[in-house]
Amino acid sequence: MLLMKKEENMLSNYTFVRGMRDGIPICLGYFAVSFALGIAGRGVGMNAVQAFVMSLTMVASAGQFAAITLIGAGAGIIEMITTTIVVNLRYLLMSCSLTQKLSPEMKLLHRLALSYCMTDEIFGLSISVDGFLRPVYTYGITIISVSGWCLGTVLGVVAGNILPALVTNALGVAMYGMFLAIIIPPAKKNHFLGALVAVSMAASGLFSILPYLKAISSGFRVIILTILIAGIAAVIHPMEESGDNPGQTESIRTSENPDMKKEERNR
Repeated sequence: MLLMKKEENMLSNYTFVRGMRDGIPICLGYFAVSFALGIAGRGVGMNAVQAFVMSLTMVASAGQFAAITLIGAGAGIIEMITTTIVVNLRYLLMSCSLTQKLSPEMKLLHRLALSYCMTDEIFGLSISVDGFLRPVYTYGITIISVSGWCLGTVLGVVAGNILPALVTNALGVAMYGMFLAIIIPPAKKNHFLGALVAVSMAASGLFSILPYLKAISSGFRVIILTILIAGIAAVIHPMEESGDNPGQTESIRTSENPDMKKEERNR
């Protein structure tokens, strides 16, 4: 019993550290984007504390940029709340999708904590794990990523008006690079996924130029395209359920962790 508990703790620690390691690229991208966000916040009169609290409680670049724009325009609180909800509605879909990766025995507290961790990039890493998602993996990604996000925002506010607009605009490109780093590796292994990404990009482009569709807000556009494309993909290419019997899980655990392999040989 004690040995099993020790192995479980070792696996949790290893998984948490692996999550932090996998979150480093996201942290760097978040830092660059949030730095530009902090500069924008400084432009509408926000101080470092306000910007930090905003980034800590809403880790969403589109939502924060929308809120900062509305603050600068003198919009009311109701308009800001409504706009932020619409822009961030896609996270509801991501959360629903991620529940399929959670063990039925997972406690409510972990599920609530994971809901805070939902960003496009963290979701992308969490949903791609084999078998059930261990929440400590997502926690590791989130801690390192949100730290970069909040630090970048604060430093952006502090930098204030020092950096020219050209540099600020260039920092926004980091978000696209981060998405490419997440999409390209799995797309190389799965050609159907690569085709799905291409179809999604083409559909998004059409929504931006067609007369009636371009009037739809970006938040609703993402939701509509996500439902349509994900639904069609699920019908055409359904995912096979992965087995999670105890023997297989133990095999995965020991193959994942070199320290546990060593202990297994010593037994």
